[in-house]
Amino acid sequence: MARGKLRIHLGAAPGVGKTYAMLSEAHRRVERGADCVVAFVEHHGRPRTEVLLHGLEQVPRRELEYRGGVFPEMDLDAVIARRPQVALVDELAHTNIPGSRNAKRWQDVEELLAAGIDVISTVDIQHLESLGDVVESITGVRQQETVPDEVVRRAGQVELVDMTPEALRRRMAHGNIYQPDKVDAALSNYFRPGNLTALRELALLWVADRADAYLTQYRSEHRVSRIWGSRERIVVGLTGGPEGRTLIRRGARLAEKGAGGEVLAVYIARSDGLTSASPKELALQRTLVEDLGGTFHHVVGDDIPAALLAFARGVNATQIVLGSSRRKTWQYVFGPGVGATVARESGPDLDVHIVTHDEVAKGRGLPVARGARLGRSRRVWGWIAGVAGPPLLAALLNTVDLGLANDMLLFLALTVAAALLGGLLPALASAAVGSLLLNYFYTPPLHRWAIADPKNIVAIVIFVAVGVAVASVVDLAARRTHQAARLRAESEILSFLAGNVLRGETGLEELLERVRETFGMESAALLERAGDVEPWTCAGRVGRGRPIERPDQADVDMPVGDHMALALTGRVLPAEDRRVLAAFAAQAAVVLDRRRLREEAGRARTLAEGNRIRTALLAAVSHDLRTPLAGIKAAVTSLRSEDVEWSEEDRAELLEGIEEGADRLDHLVGNLLDMSRLQTGTVTPLIREIDLDEVVPMALGGVPEGSAGLDVPETLPMVAVDPGLLERAMANLVENAVKYSPPGAPVLVAASALADRVEVRVVDRGPGVPDEAKERIFEPFQRYGDAPRGAGVGLGLAVARGFAEAMGGTLNAEDTPGGGLTMVLTLRAAGTRPELHPAAEPERQAS
Repeated sequence: MARGKLRIHLGAAPGVGKTYAMLSEAHRRVERGADCVVAFVEHHGRPRTEVLLHGLEQVPRRELEYRGGVFPEMDLDAVIARRPQVALVDELAHTNIPGSRNAKRWQDVEELLAAGIDVISTVDIQHLESLGDVVESITGVRQQETVPDEVVRRAGQVELVDMTPEALRRRMAHGNIYQPDKVDAALSNYFRPGNLTALRELALLWVADRADAYLTQYRSEHRVSRIWGSRERIVVGLTGGPEGRTLIRRGARLAEKGAGGEVLAVYIARSDGLTSASPKELALQRTLVEDLGGTFHHVVGDDIPAALLAFARGVNATQIVLGSSRRKTWQYVFGPGVGATVARESGPDLDVHIVTHDEVAKGRGLPVARGARLGRSRRVWGWIAGVAGPPLLAALLNTVDLGLANDMLLFLALTVAAALLGGLLPALASAAVGSLLLNYFYTPPLHRWAIADPKNIVAIVIFVAVGVAVASVVDLAARRTHQAARLRAESEILSFLAGNVLRGETGLEELLERVRETFGMESAALLERAGDVEPWTCAGRVGRGRPIERPDQADVDMPVGDHMALALTGRVLPAEDRRVLAAFAAQAAVVLDRRRLREEAGRARTLAEGNRIRTALLAAVSHDLRTPLAGIKAAVTSLRSEDVEWSEEDRAELLEGIEEGADRLDHLVGNLLDMSRLQTGTVTPLIREIDLDEVVPMALGGVPEGSAGLDVPETLPMVAVDPGLLERAMANLVENAVKYSPPGAPVLVAASALADRVEVRVVDRGPGVPDEAKERIFEPFQRYGDAPRGAGVGLGLAVARGFAEAMGGTLNAEDTPGGGLTMVLTLRAAGTRPELHPAAEPERQAS
């Protein structure tokens, strides 16, 4: 069955018209003959949105009971049984009521897509999981309901429903979004112009990034090499010198001038090893570009201008930033330099900026030969000196008479120069041509290919021998330098790799990306299989290009053991590079093993925690739960006994004992169940705005009259909480405080406002708790001091903190001035969390 297609209407905030746009699209499809049904759409009481529901088939909702209320949810089974072509599912990030098949609505949507049903849905930008920290920095609160980015990215279409902050605030003021009694609070909190502008920018940038990913995929599939300037991408070319930091900052300023600008710093190393770049300086520049929001890339290429241009065109860059050359004036005789070459060959679609800096014309600091063999330009000049130099020198010497000895010394100097420039072969050519010219023009008999004086024969032989010797030494030095550079490069790469892997700083994908960039490949993948005849599976992959399913499909494959291989595509590597590649492959296997061991350790910790909870639970059942049961049993047995005639006072006392035991048993069982819900992560708060005086007084009902006082001012702002969870948490705190308070010292429950928070303090005058034990008392099954076994199972404070954190609050212990302990419950004031607004979260209307 073909998988259904997902279309998402994305908005910056509630009220921009996502649901309206979704319903309008549904009507267009129905007019075209599509079978479209409403699986779940919430109109939030907005008349214009409600009107659009008319004429669309609606699948009846499923009603679920939870905490005394009835809540409607999408009937997933009914929608699948109906099997429409298109289903409308509102609020993709919605958390389902406990008892539903899936915890999240996006999981319901995944089932619909798997059943071959197309889905149209809506989501706000603040509900994307990766933007949680950003949204928290803008609004001051952390989103509780999120949807994984990958779910939204996999959508076939993402349509941005946009509206300016001014227009959205006008809609709010006109009562088109919230009820009139909520408008003022919304406009002064969540719907502030700054909040809306920042969230709108997030939505625009997210959609732009997704469009950019589509563009990159299209260019790759259609092999488009020409640059499309859809957005500013600044490539900063680095040499590893100190001027790199200046170039990175300049590139960042250029990127800031265009919306959505991106900085990509690239360092190009020769294929035979690192050049004169300082690894420490490169690390500093990598940190700088990442701090400025850019990315750092390491590319291999012998022709630096060509490699730089190929990288820029591959990432669809629009500008290149290079530094002015550090070469001295006389060095320009060897060529125009990287900057001039890149500017000449960049073409009309790629701008090149040459930036001045403090290192201009100061030299490169280290000789070029340290990182590589004799370059192409040196070999060309060596051949020019070795072949054309002797005839030119002979023509010059024919005009003056310096004597045979001086002539031979000049030819010898020319041979040495050819050796220094081009190595062995140009020097041999210079020695051969020079010896023939010496014989013909300067050795008697002149202008004849003969030598009359035997001494001249010895001189020419020595001349040739010296030239060959010098050339051999230069060539050997170049080879040794090349080998040393390769070994240095390999050692630096391997030491950096080993250090990162041993410290656990590198994940599998990061390691594969480093392999791909180091060797200049298109893609890298780590393949594995369970046995010799089992199929290969991909443990991790980075880069573009065709997917690799088996090692023999790759351009380069490096086996790791019998059932694992590192596979690369892009080009065939020389044999000398496979040694470093083998080290990368071995480290990739180590990283994969570490990741799996970490996952197993996490599962083991979960099992160990579960075993600890079960052990403590068994201990509680064996004693603390049996004690009230034994009391109830004894009292009931006594009442039913026919041998004793109980007075009314005795009967009342026994019945009171039964009632106290039952209450105590109910309290213990309730805490155990609450703790199990917290441990399994199934606590889903139903947040709404309430006054504290609606809940806190009810929490005092379980303690003796007069043992607790209440101080909750009427001027306090409303809080955003789950009333049921807050009542249970407060009841546990008050009961714990009363338990440890001395007689005649009632517990004080006081509330106060602090910025955008409300603090509730439960103050007792008991023995207090040392600082080192203040956190331990919140752990499950912990009872402080010499509390008797019958005092409870030690879950009250653990449950209270768990409920507080589930509602987005905190619970901490402080010393009471003058002695005792104060529990500080911090709650968020109403209007500080976007999901607390009724239009954004309709399911949080009751608890």
